[in-house]
Amino acid sequence: MGLPRTTTHCPYCALQCGISLTVDRGGVSVSPENFPTNRGGLCVKGWTAAELIGHPERLRKPLVRAIAGDRHSPLREAGWDEALDRTVAAISAGQERYGRNSVGCFGGGGLTNEKAYLLGKFARVGLRTASIDYNGRFCMSSAATAMNAAFGVDRGLPFPLADVERTGALLLVGSNLADTMPPAMRYLDELRRRGGQLVVVDPRGSATAKGATLHLRPVPGTDLALANGLLYLALRAGYVDEAYVKARTRGFGEVRAGVAAYWPDRVERITGVPVAELERTVEILGSAPDAMILTARGAEQHREGSDTAQAFINLALALGLPGRPYSGYGSITGQGNGQGGREHGQKADQLPGYRRIDDPAAREHVAGVWGIDPEELPGPGPSAYEMLSALGTGTGVRTLLVFASNVVVSAPGRDHVLERIRSLDFLAVSDIFLSETAQEADVVFPAAQWAEEEGTMTNLEGRVIRRRRALAPPGEVRDDLQIITDLADRLGRGEYFSADPRAVFEELGRASAGGAADYSGIRYDRIEAEKGVFWPCKEGEPGTQRLFTDRFATPDGRARFVRVDHRGAAEQPTEDYPYVLTTGRLMRQYQSGTQTRRVPALAAEPNAEMHPDLARRHGIEPGDRVELRTRRGRAVFPVELTDGIRPDTVFVPFHWGGESSANALTDPALDPRSRMPAFKACAVAIGGVIRPAGPPPQERTEVDSIPRFLQGIFSFTGKGMDAPYPLASELRYVVPDGAVGQLVYLRGGNSSDELVCVVLMRDGTPMRYFPIGAKDGMHVSLRVVEDLEPGTTIEVFVAAPDGTSGSLVVDLGMVEV
Repeated sequence: MGLPRTTTHCPYCALQCGISLTVDRGGVSVSPENFPTNRGGLCVKGWTAAELIGHPERLRKPLVRAIAGDRHSPLREAGWDEALDRTVAAISAGQERYGRNSVGCFGGGGLTNEKAYLLGKFARVGLRTASIDYNGRFCMSSAATAMNAAFGVDRGLPFPLADVERTGALLLVGSNLADTMPPAMRYLDELRRRGGQLVVVDPRGSATAKGATLHLRPVPGTDLALANGLLYLALRAGYVDEAYVKARTRGFGEVRAGVAAYWPDRVERITGVPVAELERTVEILGSAPDAMILTARGAEQHREGSDTAQAFINLALALGLPGRPYSGYGSITGQGNGQGGREHGQKADQLPGYRRIDDPAAREHVAGVWGIDPEELPGPGPSAYEMLSALGTGTGVRTLLVFASNVVVSAPGRDHVLERIRSLDFLAVSDIFLSETAQEADVVFPAAQWAEEEGTMTNLEGRVIRRRRALAPPGEVRDDLQIITDLADRLGRGEYFSADPRAVFEELGRASAGGAADYSGIRYDRIEAEKGVFWPCKEGEPGTQRLFTDRFATPDGRARFVRVDHRGAAEQPTEDYPYVLTTGRLMRQYQSGTQTRRVPALAAEPNAEMHPDLARRHGIEPGDRVELRTRRGRAVFPVELTDGIRPDTVFVPFHWGGESSANALTDPALDPRSRMPAFKACAVAIGGVIRPAGPPPQERTEVDSIPRFLQGIFSFTGKGMDAPYPLASELRYVVPDGAVGQLVYLRGGNSSDELVCVVLMRDGTPMRYFPIGAKDGMHVSLRVVEDLEPGTTIEVFVAAPDGTSGSLVVDLGMVEV
């Protein structure tokens, strides 16, 4: 009989891949589950997720400043009573001196539904402050604004992800799924296998774009003009579904008049996309029996991001797509609970169920569930960046509580935000590691990780799923629900709060009942029985997999066209800042990198990508480091040359702080509708070039050690990702008597078309898992692994999808000392 397994979900992106965890004396191992979204697949982040659980840098006790109120004094370990009491004293003193809104909360899109809900309730009931927002404002707010305006509701994908593989044509705008959600690529692969066509809009030659039927490379910040130009051509070619428009929408006349100004030659001049490619795109969408348009952050993180999403919705409505089988518009949610996190109250203007906090009926309903008078509820507060930008000022937040967010890395205008954080009277941060933000705090709460807590998440489809606890938190770590409840209790508001996740979820259901995001019919046992439940789901009714089949969530059931016009990026290139900077994610990293930068197998460089022509213009060579300058600040990056990017554009990843902080450069100009910062386009200059010096002379040192290697090229045929087997009999090493073994490195290469996993076995038990992507390689330093005692047996196993064949290159380096 095997060890007990806990089925749960990956802690990273909104795909929320199904996994199972097995806990034994050697640690926690991950296996993929055949869940509807990932169908047994995992990316490298999912495979290595368990490495965070026992990480040596994990916070295990509360931390406080050695001298209260002096952030220059070191952090020291403390008991919970001291940490909580310091925090409550700061809250009480701040509100007494500056008013209730001087205390604020900043949440995260990685919080479970229960924690996001309770944090919103804590702000309104425990603190009675309007000052709360979350990092999802930097993620989905523009698409959410546009969908609410057009459809009356915001659910990122209004259909199951599986519908994507059944569509005849897909226009994918500003998304690199191959890097951000690798298991989702199987849907695009199946779409192509069925004869469907894929058009990718991206200024970079991404891994996703390489598999496209057609790749459009617009200047960053011009997607709105592109969308309006496509609608112009759809009208001219007769692809507009006039019957659908007449029966199911309002407002098309004004949009039709507006796009008359976006004739093809003008759109080519604005976007850089040739007219022939614009015409081909419209032909692909208009002639397909069914079609989808999906947008993501590349199109939405701009000053006109909401209007850009609106323009693509206008195109989808004109073609008659929303509500039709295997058709429609959607936006790809990024963060793990980016969907659920924006539904239940941690947004500045929101109450649970996606209700508006300034709606009297919504206030009355939620106040009734919470057992308070509606008059006690505060009104709307400032958006995320507006809150951060005003920290420590006369009208801003003076005491800030941060949960599951690393704003020092993730917020735009990093230097300004860091200055404002340092001006706070008091900062408390709840996190699993000492992030860049936690390093600035007066008090740090050690929080439970994903595998140590119960709750629910809502994935990119609007499917509510279960997160299950596989093991207890280490040391004195507490769950955020308990931390919030402890604070409320000390503030004299404990009667309104519970730390039990099931009880919190049931209350969330009552609070959301009748709202756009209605969870009232969802229960934990039902989620497990149905492999997730789609919202809206009213009491006693089935979940709603597909929205808009009969009507839209507007008062009259009709979708709304909204006229929008291209204004361009908030910051245009100039003589001093002649190029365009854009930012994004890498496959091996996630968000601010607080977690992934601590996993050796996910090691990556924060490279600035630029075209060889641009590099030659500045005398830049491979291996150089380059300083980039914008009006906000400077940052230094290693250079990666690629002809897959426009010659006028530089790309940098946003997962790092320090000298390679992308957000030291980005533009905090806000979308006037969504309050989304303009992360994806600003003017940049190339400053100094830093050339690597030659290697210093090496001092010879005698080391009493013997190198050992397990090497070779070996054929394999997979038996399933959960069935690793010995790759070859010669890949076996036994530490001899009188010696200690140390693993130094592992290199590997995979010739197959599927992700496979090299498994290091120690005395017959899995020791480490090393995913290698399709036709990819990896090189991992193993210096953090402990010594191997005499008699220890090391073997190399392989795990691959059932029936997958190929060759593996293995080079495992060890020493005996």
